[in-house]
Amino acid sequence: MPVPLYEAKAEFFKMLGHPVRIRVLELLQDGPKPVRDLLAAIEVEPSNLSQQLAVLRRSGIVTATRTGSTVVYELAGGDVAELLASARRILSVLLAGRQDLLAELRGTESAL
Repeated sequence: MPVPLYEAKAEFFKMLGHPVRIRVLELLQDGPKPVRDLLAAIEVEPSNLSQQLAVLRRSGIVTATRTGSTVVYELAGGDVAELLASARRILSVLLAGRQDLLAELRGTESAL
């Protein structure tokens, strides 16, 4: 029995649901990067980065190429960069709305 589309989407978003994975995707927007550069930029344990890269690789959202002992990762397609840009826009709107609410709450407190 095929998986319903909404379940596949939920699994996709669940795969994105880790800060290290999001950071890796953000870094790869600028182009392919070797693991050593990702490690330097993210500052996590190598084993943790390795686990998160494996999840991204299994999902097909990144690809890896080995040259000698160097493994270079890159985004599998440009749609990932679009997704991250959309998330940034959505978060900007949500956070701006919260700032308005916070300002309103602070104004109410001073009136009490």
